[in-house]
Amino acid sequence: MTHATRSNAVHFNPKKAFRIHLLVILLTTPFIWIIWHLTEKSYPWPIWPTLGWTLGIIFHYLGITVFKKNPNN
Repeated sequence: MTHATRSNAVHFNPKKAFRIHLLVILLTTPFIWIIWHLTEKSYPWPIWPTLGWTLGIIFHYLGITVFKKNPNN
């Protein structure tokens, strides 16, 4: 591992990464529901990406709070 790689790894902030992930989901999910609402409304297809992203954000949150990696490793 080079010095530059090591210094980048030290400055990684998991909480900031989570906030960015959450922001992307909060901005994208309404957009796909609006697209669905403005087009055909026969099948609510946005439910699938919404459920997937919700599950992903739950596991991301658990990963930085409950299942934290030991900093000594």
